[in-house]
Amino acid sequence: MCHIFAGQAPETYEGQTRSVRIGGHSTSIRLEAAFWTVLEEVAAHQGMSLGKFVTKLHDEVLDLHGEVRNFASLLRCSCLIYLAEVRPAHQPAEAARERYLCESRRLHLEAAE
Repeated sequence: MCHIFAGQAPETYEGQTRSVRIGGHSTSIRLEAAFWTVLEEVAAHQGMSLGKFVTKLHDEVLDLHGEVRNFASLLRCSCLIYLAEVRPAHQPAEAARERYLCESRRLHLEAAE
């Protein structure tokens, strides 16, 4: 059973630090390579660059909660939500897409319709 987990390439769980600009400030975020790969997919799904998606997510968390605690962990958990609830082929694509679109992207799509 554990071979699927233990047999993964070490490069997938190697930490990578990337610089991003959030709220006009440059910062670094360190995540495992596998999470960066998923975040790039999530950003593409949202129709945004990775930098814009990360900034938008940060801003939305600030709006909802007034602060952003442990943003790297929030990003990892966002990846898990995406993999569990948005990406699966067995789930109706439109329902999943609508549920997880950033608010500004949803408004943009509604305006285009």
